[in-house]
Amino acid sequence: MNRKNMAVIPSFRGSGHLESKIDMKIAKASEMQQLDRLAIDQYGIPGIVLMENAGRGTVSVMAETFGPLVDSTVIIFVGPGNNGGDGLVIARHALAAGAHPLVIFTISPKQLQGDAAVNAAIVEKLQIPTLVLSDPFETADIHQTVTSAHARYPISCIVDALFGTGLTREVSGHMGRVVETINELRSSYHLPVVAVDLPSGINTDTGLPLGQSVSADLTVTYGLPKPAHYLHGGRGIGKLHIVDITIPQAAYSEIPLRGRVITTEEIATSLPARATDSHKGTHGHLLVLAGSEGKTGAAILCCRAALTSGCGLVTSVVPQNLNPIMETSLIEAMTLPLPDATTTSLSIDDIDYILAAAIGKKAIVLGPGIGTDEQTEKLVLLLYKEISLPMVMDADALTLLALHRDVLVRPGGPRILTPHPGEMARLSGQATEEIQTDRVQATLTLCSACEREQRIVTVLKGA
Repeated sequence: MNRKNMAVIPSFRGSGHLESKIDMKIAKASEMQQLDRLAIDQYGIPGIVLMENAGRGTVSVMAETFGPLVDSTVIIFVGPGNNGGDGLVIARHALAAGAHPLVIFTISPKQLQGDAAVNAAIVEKLQIPTLVLSDPFETADIHQTVTSAHARYPISCIVDALFGTGLTREVSGHMGRVVETINELRSSYHLPVVAVDLPSGINTDTGLPLGQSVSADLTVTYGLPKPAHYLHGGRGIGKLHIVDITIPQAAYSEIPLRGRVITTEEIATSLPARATDSHKGTHGHLLVLAGSEGKTGAAILCCRAALTSGCGLVTSVVPQNLNPIMETSLIEAMTLPLPDATTTSLSIDDIDYILAAAIGKKAIVLGPGIGTDEQTEKLVLLLYKEISLPMVMDADALTLLALHRDVLVRPGGPRILTPHPGEMARLSGQATEEIQTDRVQATLTLCSACEREQRIVTVLKGA
């Protein structure tokens, strides 16, 4: 599978560990369901074993995060499905760790089915204290229960085991009030919330709330991370840990997982080592085509970012009458003022000068603050189609390129497109709201439009 057809999500969040290459994959809800079914049907691992591994692993992470659970209270809110079953396993292993679990059922335990029902029966036989919430229930009663439990044994955490990755409907009514209650307990008593797989009420694939949603301090997910753990800043996720529930590694190769997570650790190990005798001349020379009257800041920030990220040399082509601003603001970067002293932006008339400036450079940045007038538009299109050097296309360059989507698939060399949601909407012909509703799918849609072209990478920014 071509990496250009994969959704790549940067991660700056702590995570657990998996063996082999699968730790960098990311699974949508349907893909995770397929993996579960493969483990159960093809490899003969009962679902209740996967549930056991999930619950046991979660308690291990809880103890690692909050300290020993001995003589503490763990409150577990149990939902109607397998996520609730995970919560019941958590209650049992918390008990084994010396804690005093309190299980709060959101439906009658008699209504649970399958593996969740089996674990509910075990909880009953272990005589773990339980509470069944009526519909409607009094929030004050829950607060009273929590404060009474805390008086006996300090509460270590609250576990959200209401809904997992399969949730597609809006959380409202009775379950909405349960979610609100969890959030109230968290804020009123400063109690950490542990989300089982995903905070209840968050859409697995988009990261957006489905009505009410839980705000977690720790999320323990199973098998692989999900898009919602990272999209929109990982809303309500808290610290993320990944628990291996023993889905066979062979199963991961049978599902065409199109997503990856890039961690800071991977970035650090991917950067080339620098020789002790290296210098600025051995680490590449970048040409920056950015800035116009009123937008010199975009060019200045671009040059500074390039130097900070490790470029050995940076040269910025600028309109001549803006050069004093650039010279004053940039100490390390070099400038090449355009010969025409009357212009305030880059223009197709400057093409010969720009092509000469590109000689000997390793890459080009085109777009920040260049404006969108007709002469600049002609310049952008020509450079996109003709320059063979790797080129980062940003800001105004993308706005202009979106006016000529037929040109998009005809680059002269490798291109990295870095749109924010509005620019992505223009490039793909969608509304900004559509982009933000499903950022992964929006990126894959644009990748599909560029299917024939192997040299285009799209990085969808958050803003």
